[in-house]
Amino acid sequence: MGKYALILAAGEGKRMKSETSKVLHKVCGKEMVNHVIDIMRKAGFDDVNVIVGKGKDQVMAKTSERNVSFSVQEEQLGTGHAVLCAKDFLLGKKGTVAIFTGDAPLVREETVKDMLKSHEEGRYSATLLTSVIKDPSGYGRVKRDGDDVEKIIEHKDCSEEELLLQEINAGMYMFDAEELLKALELLRNDNAQGEYYLTDVIEIMKSRGLKVGASITEFDETRGVNSRAQLAEAEVILRKRINLFHMENGVTLIDPSSTYIGADVEIENDTIIYPNNLIEGNTKIGKGVTLYPNSRILDSEIGDDVTITSSVILSSIIG
Repeated sequence: MGKYALILAAGEGKRMKSETSKVLHKVCGKEMVNHVIDIMRKAGFDDVNVIVGKGKDQVMAKTSERNVSFSVQEEQLGTGHAVLCAKDFLLGKKGTVAIFTGDAPLVREETVKDMLKSHEEGRYSATLLTSVIKDPSGYGRVKRDGDDVEKIIEHKDCSEEELLLQEINAGMYMFDAEELLKALELLRNDNAQGEYYLTDVIEIMKSRGLKVGASITEFDETRGVNSRAQLAEAEVILRKRINLFHMENGVTLIDPSSTYIGADVEIENDTIIYPNNLIEGNTKIGKGVTLYPNSRILDSEIGDDVTITSSVILSSIIG
């Protein structure tokens, strides 16, 4: 059985107030949508389709080198409509289809793998990614029946009892490919907004007696970015995670709060990095390097036991 991924990247992102497509704004030096593509690939989803819309030429240009295919959503008519626009990609496929959002770059590889394991072992037709938070105001609630999901309830539709539920829908899913296509055929837009919602696919599957599950993860992993303020918040979270990874692997960061390391940078042990350094792109730093303050290093290789002071190093090999 195959593993396929759809990445929703068609949104306009008006709150970003930018000429650049929302999903192309960078977190820790890499476009948000490329974070998601790379995580899905690491988790075993090799066949990736990116659903593009507004700014499609920009998004296609920045993602095509990752060997993805594309579907186009010309009109923004909801998440369900976006998936309907990828129908040609889905036709004939058997296995698991993951649907993740291109503006949520903080999800971890391990989380996707755990979600897939839960989906397969539970023999679910659909699995939601969820989080449990103290104040779920504004979020769709997940109501369970034992381990299975009974339904998703939008905040405005919750009863007083349902408002007490703290498990929320993160808007990321895994589906059985064939059952997803069947449900999409029944999807309707008879709502006030005239849009097609992916959450309605869950309701359709439940009405047909199919099993729906949920996999819980930390709320930070499910954060979507819709504004510059949220972009900054995502940057802080991911930078802290990256810095912790390197420290746990034997790299000394004198002041992690003022050390900026890109998502794809590789650093070997016993390297010491002083404050106010920016290390970007596909940079590789060897063992025993000392990097004194105030340098920028981009797409470069630094050999073992090199000492660098206040330098700008671009696409270079040193040591």
